Amino acid sequence: MRASDIIIKKRGTGGQKGSVLSREEIDFMVSGYTCGTIPDYQMSAFLMAVYYSGMTFEETGFLTESMLRSGDVIDLHGLKKDFPELRGPFVDKHSTGGVGDKISLPLAPIVASLGVQIPMMSGRGLGHTGGTLDKLESLSGYNVRLDKNEFARLIGRTGFAMMGQTESIAPADRKMYALRDVTGTVESIPLITASILSKKVAEGSDCLMFDVKCGSGAFMKTADDARSLALSLVRTAASMGKKSWALITAMDSPLGMKTGNYLEVEETLECLQGNGPADIMELTLALGARMAVLGKRAGSVQEGEELCAEQIRNGNALRKFLDNVRDQGADPGKLLDGQGKRRSENHAQILAEQDGYISVDAYRTGMACISLGVGRTKTSDSVDADSGIIFSRRTGDYVRKGDLIMDVYARDEQCLESGAEALRGAVTYTSSAPAQGPLIIEEIQP
Repeated sequence: MRASDIIIKKRGTGGQKGSVLSREEIDFMVSGYTCGTIPDYQMSAFLMAVYYSGMTFEETGFLTESMLRSGDVIDLHGLKKDFPELRGPFVDKHSTGGVGDKISLPLAPIVASLGVQIPMMSGRGLGHTGGTLDKLESLSGYNVRLDKNEFARLIGRTGFAMMGQTESIAPADRKMYALRDVTGTVESIPLITASILSKKVAEGSDCLMFDVKCGSGAFMKTADDARSLALSLVRTAASMGKKSWALITAMDSPLGMKTGNYLEVEETLECLQGNGPADIMELTLALGARMAVLGKRAGSVQEGEELCAEQIRNGNALRKFLDNVRDQGADPGKLLDGQGKRRSENHAQILAEQDGYISVDAYRTGMACISLGVGRTKTSDSVDADSGIIFSRRTGDYVRKGDLIMDVYARDEQCLESGAEALRGAVTYTSSAPAQGPLIIEEIQP
């Protein structure tokens, strides 16, 4: 078996798309690339062939399993003997990424308060999308580098834990994702599916909740593409014995009123204190309700929403979040004391340039956040914890010239100047209110 033959088979000839690959051929490519016998240039060609020719659901399942088996798998059920507080079923949520998307942060403690145990393996921001790990690490001392035993212990103790991908978990995904990012093959549904599921299955989840973003600030720009990805995730998860559910949600404007690493943690506190923005709360409760059903704590979505809302009202979810902050090495008292106070000294305001209804574009906002210091353009870039945006007005609001639209915070004065200029370009004005669809566009049920 040769890599070049497999690449040609998947690429196709004469303008025709390539053929379906066998499990053995996919295994050969993934294992060879992981161990170094297949070089970057051949894997790049293979990824581009997949990008253009696509994969069947069966092929996508083979690819996911190959990437999963490239490293360690955390068996939470097998660890119950060492950590008897582990009960299961274990339910996690994954978002395909957006701007202001801090949903995982309030969601995990809310659902954990119902008795559902949540192993959450998250990522860092790259490009215009934010990363859960970067937000958590804005809290001094918060440790996301957990080994499997500490991960299991904290899930048993508090109900959830947040960790990053380790060197030994799905190493094929780590290498392949880095290559996809520089070869223009990120937006491939089979490759996205395999990347997500190889990590989510490796972390030990029994059930998965997917939030597939759709719009200018998402990888999937159209409803059709988002639906295709949601179906791919749900069907491939089912082929691997995992129950799953998906919501397709809008990402044309930033979520919530705050965007930035620490600022999104601060908005998480507001959500858990009962003062969260309407869109954040709608989406959090919708996802939480379905996770409660998957975790067998609710018999219906309506009951799940009511139970999740009650965990906010009675303070259990906030206490659970602060317990996790303490569990993973940060100081919950310091977090509460700094609420509303911790801001970068490099500050500017974006004022309305004319009268009218405004629209704030998610993608342009996300790219501006890179300039401010919130995000990164390559994995080796550092991020600034205190950079970000606090919105006073959002898409659909009417403003008069000179009204405050947003407060902007940056790493330094140069970042502030470039970021603020980009943010001015993210705001457009119209004489009539912009059309706005629902936040939750479609549901892909199990």
